Formats: sequence, structure tokens, C-alpha cells
Amino acid sequence: MESAETDLPELFLRAAKRIRRNQVARLAPLGLTPAQARALRIIAHQEEPLRMTALAEHLGIVPRSATTVVDALAAADLVTRAPDPTNRRVTLVAPTESGRAALARMAAARRAAAEELFATLSPDQRDMLRDLLAKLDSATP
Repeated sequence: MESAETDLPELFLRAAKRIRRNQVARLAPLGLTPAQARALRIIAHQEEPLRMTALAEHLGIVPRSATTVVDALAAADLVTRAPDPTNRRVTLVAPTESGRAALARMAAARRAAAEELFATLSPDQRDMLRDLLAKLDSATP
């Protein structure tokens, strides 16, 4: 049997993979990949239309890859693209009404996926796990 220190990363990765598989399955009926869903969340949570370069930075990808993600979202009528009125070389991205509706469906799907995954934990255990993950997240440079 492995020690807790070597077992912990493996268990964490397996849980993360399970979350991802569940997310992929729940996003499929919406026609979205996890990358597209994440981009839509970022775009929709901005107060102003978002520059494509800023979206790429938020996603941690190169601008060309962000363009591919936005192309798919625009084709699905979830976002619009427009030139920045102050700099026509810059493209701004904003959610459409369909995008905002998809965001609400995504949130419901994520909640259902989380409820399914964490159902085996008591409310106190879920609170403890949330606190521990928040601590790990805040320690990240």
C-alpha cells in the first residue's frame, strides 16, 4: 500500500479526471467542449467586451488558439466579434443572448455534476474539502 504522500496526488488526479469526464458528458448536449465553455464563462463575466488577446491570456493559450475557440462560439451564435472602435486592429468579443442562456444551462449542468460527484461526502466533509482546495489555490504563485 502506498503512503498517503504518494497516494494523494494519484487520488487527486483521478478525481480531477472524473470531474472532467462528467463535465464533458454534461456539456455535450449543449454542443460545447470544456475549452469553449471556459471561454464563454470568461467572456460573459466581463463588464465590457473582451479583447481577444486578453481572452487568450485568461485561458493561458496563444491568441491563434483563442481565435479557434471564439470561431466555434461565434458559429454557434454564443458570442459576437467586433472591431474595437479605438483600434480597428483589435477584436472585441461579447456574449450574445444565446450565449448568456447557454451560460445558465452550463451552470446548472456543473451544479448537477458536482452534486453527483460530491454526494458521497457529508456537508462537513464538502466544506472541509472546499477550504483545503481554497488554501491550495491561494498558495499558487
